[in-house]
Amino acid sequence: MPRPHPPPRWYLIQCKPRQDARAEENLIHQGFTCYRPTQWIERIQRGRRSTSVESLFPGYLFIQLDQLNDNWHPIRSTRGVNQLVTFGKQPIAVADELIAQLQQQLSEKPPETLALEPGDSVRINRGSFKELDAIFLARDGAERIIILLQLLHREHTLSVPINAIEKTL
Repeated sequence: MPRPHPPPRWYLIQCKPRQDARAEENLIHQGFTCYRPTQWIERIQRGRRSTSVESLFPGYLFIQLDQLNDNWHPIRSTRGVNQLVTFGKQPIAVADELIAQLQQQLSEKPPETLALEPGDSVRINRGSFKELDAIFLARDGAERIIILLQLLHREHTLSVPINAIEKTL
């Protein structure tokens, strides 16, 4: 009786510096199934807010390979690819559950940005100042804001993570 054919497994590829997307594109053109986990990043550059997609693991991507039917040799010479990650000269498969979990947790949509104007009332919803009300002053980078907090009869300005506040009406 013939042995059952093992299913394709996921492996890790190290890419050349800043060539993750190029490696992924070239491998896909060769017929390989690849997965490069990405995340949305919001940055403020020259006074403007911009949102872009970046690799979650810069310099790496996952590739699905069949041990018996896939030709692994073209991978090393693919533009953007540095090498298949190995341990003791043997490629080690990545657990399918890990890939499925990454795919489930990472959303391909841009993050909802909290629309705040200077002077808006906000409430801190975590951390040392949880449940305190404050006033939004300005953004402090991509993921932080500056708030004005009334504490002990004095006004204090604090920089807090944007996900630690919620807008109040």
